[in-house]
Amino acid sequence: MPDLPLIQIAGDGLSAAIEPYGAELTWLRDAAGRDLMTDADPAFWTGRAPILFPIVGRVNNDVIRVDGAEYPMPKHGFARRTEFAVVRQEASRATFRLVDSSDTQDNYPFHFLLEIDFAIVERTLTMTARIGNTGDVAMPASFGWHPAFAWPLPYGVDRADHRIRFEQDEPGPLKQITEGGFLAAEERPSPVEGDTLVLCDALFEHDALVWSPIRSQRLSYGGSTGPRLDIAFPDTPMLGIWTKPGAHYVCVEPWHGIADPESYDGEFRAKPGIFELAPREERQIVMRVTLVP
Repeated sequence: MPDLPLIQIAGDGLSAAIEPYGAELTWLRDAAGRDLMTDADPAFWTGRAPILFPIVGRVNNDVIRVDGAEYPMPKHGFARRTEFAVVRQEASRATFRLVDSSDTQDNYPFHFLLEIDFAIVERTLTMTARIGNTGDVAMPASFGWHPAFAWPLPYGVDRADHRIRFEQDEPGPLKQITEGGFLAAEERPSPVEGDTLVLCDALFEHDALVWSPIRSQRLSYGGSTGPRLDIAFPDTPMLGIWTKPGAHYVCVEPWHGIADPESYDGEFRAKPGIFELAPREERQIVMRVTLVP
């Protein structure tokens, strides 16, 4: 991983820093400088907010099949391990760009544009992914956000008193992840009571909670009292929530894509959660995080 300077942006109520390697949000802080994201303790996970492209999760045998040919594809894709160009840098906004290269063509035989834009207005961070097909054939893809927020948030409420409240009731059932990281055939009952998920380590003993589909397009996260984070994800039909038991973070992960079902060996174009872009077509996928006092 190259040692690149962080790109910092700020508004009236939030500040953030982004690492050009992977266009990864590295920290998010309130006006008093309190951290709202993971401490990246290596005992649990050193990630912070990786960009998932062109897959979400794992594919069987770590390969995708495109028009009869096989291409190696690491878990969550290659974008998170690739340096993005900084194409815009302002006091409250920065944009990072990745385009196809001979290296990406070895994994993903398409011409593409991936831009990740970060903008802060007052107490809201808006992250916008712009995904474009710059080639001449239809391009299948997935995309996911993966930010890890501090658990507990830095406002004096015990970790055990944190919860997630969804915009709507979320009765489930949920998808189940195998030990190998694939979608199991069996589903699991939802631990959500109405619209509320009370967070505890036991929820994550068998990997992430996965809604596919998710009814809600926003949720709030925080302690039973005090400031909270309002998180909106209007463009993604799936959601993962994940941590490692005992860690100081909880990931809220809006996805347009999902891991392979067990033993799936079909075409990448037919994989669950894939969207397809026609030549010269683009798609935007937005995630907003607002600090609510």
